[in-house]
Amino acid sequence: MKQINIKIEDKVLMACLNDSFTAHAIYDSLPLTGQAHVWGKEIYFMIPIHIDQAGDARREMEEGELAFWPAGDAFCIFFGPTPVSTGTKPMAYSPVNVFGQIEGDLSLLSDVKDGDFIEILVFNE
Repeated sequence: MKQINIKIEDKVLMACLNDSFTAHAIYDSLPLTGQAHVWGKEIYFMIPIHIDQAGDARREMEEGELAFWPAGDAFCIFFGPTPVSTGTKPMAYSPVNVFGQIEGDLSLLSDVKDGDFIEILVFNE
């Protein structure tokens, strides 16, 4: 299982990737950088790769899941309800390819603001 570091301004989180095509494509494209967009309790940013929607893509998410949004070529981090959620679980705007899970304290993500700098790197201990 491959691991990545997610750096957003002064916050650093570690995530484990699954064994999907999407996870491999993103890992092979590292490092990735961008500016955060916050949508409810989802953080996303555009990345310069395109991956088609996976056969197991879904909208209903779990807190801490990482996903790729094929409709917008975006790296997404879900940590709570979004504007389209009908309950307490995160919900993507449209189907996303789930490719990983953050390990650790998701509350760090609550302070992220639109425009914050994001960097995704190969995991370094």
